[in-house]
Amino acid sequence: MTQDTQLRAEILKLVEAYYEARFAKRAFNPVTDVVHYAGRVFDAKELVNLVDSSLDFFLTASQYSERFENDFAEYFGLSDAYIVNSGSSANLAAVTALTSPKLGERRLKPGDEVITVAAGFPTTVSPLVQNQLVPVFVDVSLGDYTAISAQIEEAVGPKTRAIVMAHTMGVPFDLDTVMRLAKQHGLWVIEDNCDALGSRYRGQLTGSFGDLATVSFYPAHHITMGEGGAVLAADMMLGRIVRSIRDWGRDCYCAGGENNTCGKRFSQQFGALPFGYDHKYVYSHIGYNLKATDMQAAIGIAQLDKLEDFIARRKANFKSMYAMLEPYEERFILPRATPHSDPSWFGFVITVREDAGFTRGELTAFLEANRIETRSLFSGNLLRQPAFMHIEHRVVGDLTNTDVIMNRSFFIGVYPGIDESQLEYIGSVFDRFMRGERVG
Repeated sequence: MTQDTQLRAEILKLVEAYYEARFAKRAFNPVTDVVHYAGRVFDAKELVNLVDSSLDFFLTASQYSERFENDFAEYFGLSDAYIVNSGSSANLAAVTALTSPKLGERRLKPGDEVITVAAGFPTTVSPLVQNQLVPVFVDVSLGDYTAISAQIEEAVGPKTRAIVMAHTMGVPFDLDTVMRLAKQHGLWVIEDNCDALGSRYRGQLTGSFGDLATVSFYPAHHITMGEGGAVLAADMMLGRIVRSIRDWGRDCYCAGGENNTCGKRFSQQFGALPFGYDHKYVYSHIGYNLKATDMQAAIGIAQLDKLEDFIARRKANFKSMYAMLEPYEERFILPRATPHSDPSWFGFVITVREDAGFTRGELTAFLEANRIETRSLFSGNLLRQPAFMHIEHRVVGDLTNTDVIMNRSFFIGVYPGIDESQLEYIGSVFDRFMRGERVG
């Protein structure tokens, strides 16, 4: 064994010991501890992988990135997965990819309409605005918080070219309707799967239905790289376009450190460049640098091994939470799955009924005062947000339920870091509130 190999082994052994000393789980203390709505769940393996990657000092993409992309694509049964620096960047890369000249007449052009929802996260819609596309907003159902199927159908018009929507809070939207309309009208479909890693529709993983799908690896999500995300592609051509958008817009698809993968590096004609211009410096798209690092991918490898366990624990926590709150169903709209779906729940959404006798604000203030974190259902009604009030758009019908969400909905966590003692504490705090206790 060489000296550097021996030192590496010793370092990684010490990392395992450090994990035990620094991050060993302790019992929940209901008097002082916070019940977080989400958070990173990890063990020594993530730290070992992270340090192992750092010791190579290959700071951009390398072996861990390649392995993660291959394993992640295989998990979905798709041809390509490309990691990026965030779920928001994944959405930007996916939408921008559909504007590529390489797609010919099917490319999205400024003024084309894209069906989506206003009750979601802003960076599902931001790439539409950035690419001069026109979002067409439909309302959502209370309880599952996904697009109303009849309104999706109604939204299709002569300028409609795509559907870009999220599986909100892990609940799959009506993929039967969306994929039928896509086939019938020749529409692109992007699944924002950032909240829904591991969710299934008719037994098939969400993220594997559309032309492209996006995933987030922010700490609040199902697995984490810290920051990070991925784009999933249904075919190699779309995958290469996504990669180009991610990698500065360059036409070359060589992996880092590789040269002349296509065998024609100095023998092609592009634009008005001289014949044989170095393919590594040919740019076929207006792109960005959206890449993630190998150190992030190293964490992702360890997290991906835990995914099925994480999904099972989210489902179990959701089931326990539902059982605790079901007695109060006359005052709450409790979350539900859509038909044919098996959600990998992101959170537990509660909508306070109009005649509940208390407001969302009163309830969330009580929960927060008792160290139970709450979060709004993202942007509420996106069209009421300062940045989106004046964008070009179209609305189908009205957004009544979206406004209800803005005023009366919130969510609490079901992530794998919540254990039985925390669930019991959450239940006790809700019981106290429902018996009439209030802040102050």
